[in-house]
Amino acid sequence: MKIGIIGAGNIGGNLTRRLTALGHDVSVANSRGPHTLTELAEETGATAVPVEEAARDAEIVVVTVPVKAVPDLPSGLLDGAADGVAVIDTGNYYPQQRDGKIAGIEDEGLTESRWTERQIGHPVVKAFNGTFAADILERPRPAGDPDRQALPVAGDDEAAKRKVRALIDELGFDTVDAGGLDDSWRQQPGTPVYGLREGVDGVTKALAAASPERTADFRA
Repeated sequence: MKIGIIGAGNIGGNLTRRLTALGHDVSVANSRGPHTLTELAEETGATAVPVEEAARDAEIVVVTVPVKAVPDLPSGLLDGAADGVAVIDTGNYYPQQRDGKIAGIEDEGLTESRWTERQIGHPVVKAFNGTFAADILERPRPAGDPDRQALPVAGDDEAAKRKVRALIDELGFDTVDAGGLDDSWRQQPGTPVYGLREGVDGVTKALAAASPERTADFRA
């Protein structure tokens, strides 16, 4: 499968490593240009490209950049992507720690991924946002393994969500359907499922226990 990854930090870098190892054709980009990704490309066999080219022919695009950087992504980001492209948003809003206040999230009450979706003009599926980057490399398990970790996945486009859940299964993790994008507050920072290393039952219970009130650590 052709996959584009925009952002080569901890999550983006480790997804590049795993997805290329699984045989996918991965293009990876960051804000600093492909010349800064030479080492990752040589390590993994991924193709380092400018951000504007990351989605070309891609069936799945992963947007894994700081939330405050989303509006700086180029317009037409998904031009040239495959029909029915699924876009994964891994982002988290950290107003005190990194992003500053974003009015659409704080004042309008948008979920982080709904806000991101509006910025890029394409439906997104929220996944990997509460996953430790190291777990992507270290904790894959075969289907049926009692220690297999589960990840919540939220989104409105059911076909895109199925595609994303199948990819996560291929990576070695179970998934739990966390509802539509307006329900994705259940997996934002400060919720019980955020950073949780448990299976389907534990993740399902954690999602149900979440409160829509953003915790003080994650408000501007």
